[in-house]
Amino acid sequence: MFTRRLFLRSSGLSLGALAITPPWVAHVAAQSSSRRKVLVAVFERGAADGLNMVVPFFEKKYFELRPTIAIPPPGRPDGGIDLDGRFALHPMLAPLREVWDSKQLAIVHAAGSPDPSRSHFDAQEFMESGMVGLKLDDGWLNRSLTEVTTNVSPLRAISITSQLPRSLAGNRGAVAIDNLAGFQVGTADSAPLLEQLYAATADTRLRGQGSGAFEASRVVSSLARQTYRPANGAQYIGPFGQRLQQIARLIKADVGVEVAFTDISGWDHHSDETVQLNSVLREFGQSLAAFSRDLADRMEDVVLVTMSEFGRTVAENGSGGTDHGHGCVMMVVGGSVRGGTVYGDWPGLQPEQLHDKRDLSVTTDFRDVLGAVVQQHLGQDAAAVFPSYRGRRLELLNS
Repeated sequence: MFTRRLFLRSSGLSLGALAITPPWVAHVAAQSSSRRKVLVAVFERGAADGLNMVVPFFEKKYFELRPTIAIPPPGRPDGGIDLDGRFALHPMLAPLREVWDSKQLAIVHAAGSPDPSRSHFDAQEFMESGMVGLKLDDGWLNRSLTEVTTNVSPLRAISITSQLPRSLAGNRGAVAIDNLAGFQVGTADSAPLLEQLYAATADTRLRGQGSGAFEASRVVSSLARQTYRPANGAQYIGPFGQRLQQIARLIKADVGVEVAFTDISGWDHHSDETVQLNSVLREFGQSLAAFSRDLADRMEDVVLVTMSEFGRTVAENGSGGTDHGHGCVMMVVGGSVRGGTVYGDWPGLQPEQLHDKRDLSVTTDFRDVLGAVVQQHLGQDAAAVFPSYRGRRLELLNS
């Protein structure tokens, strides 16, 4: 027998508290799509090797400590792609060179969480909470939304994942959809009954959740029935590419998306890193470039930011891989981004410059990057989104 609470747990739809009123459709339609700002967050789960993603080829120590897995300098066979005479992109990130040259890609090196944890679970929880050493019930991306309860699209905050991530947990409405084509609330037989149950409840919170669920289902079902072809020859690849394509599709459909989230796994390379990293970076770089190409002029109002829970050790291990480290790389993509620059204070790779004498040090707190995007792009108060943290202001975006 179906109950409202059982439905919320078992339907595959992950919802925060939604208070949706019918006028949201007209409200969203009345807004100028060119003026609606959208923030997209991408989490690289598993601890990405920032040193091989964006190679400090001017550092002799980099090559000494990675005799078999270092990316050769620019100009050598399989060498990196020179960005500024100091740093180079991994060759599998070649599709991003076009985004870099158009000044829509900024890179922040030696970035991450100052928390010393080397636990994937803890470090991801801290970063998604937007805290250091403390796990909050809500996430930084949820807190970046305005507190409004009327005329709100049920798709204003969406995650293209199977479950709602900690980043979007909280009391502002959010929905997780693994795949637009397969998304539905209940079954064809049970949906009308479930909708009646929600509409009849005296619990205003549950009534709001139910209303939002069915509104989202109708919008997504209608959208999924339409054929979608990425614009401008954009070619997404792999599961991550498909998730990014769905976010691009929702943005272009003007269904009221304000923040979006997705993730990509496969970064925990304790052995045979070269082969594994080549594979994940091919999917990552090609799909990020496709997202930018697909959205084209819409990127003027979109900012995408990437992050990982921590980086990898500077020295390779005996299995041709790297172990859990500290500092990493963050990327910021968008039309308003002050791109074509590697930001951050480079700490160096000498033993005395390393964190715990083994890892790239963190010189830019991840909240400095996210806070800049939240404040400069969404117009939200970074201090409210990241409570108890007062960092430096990075000027990553054009005003």
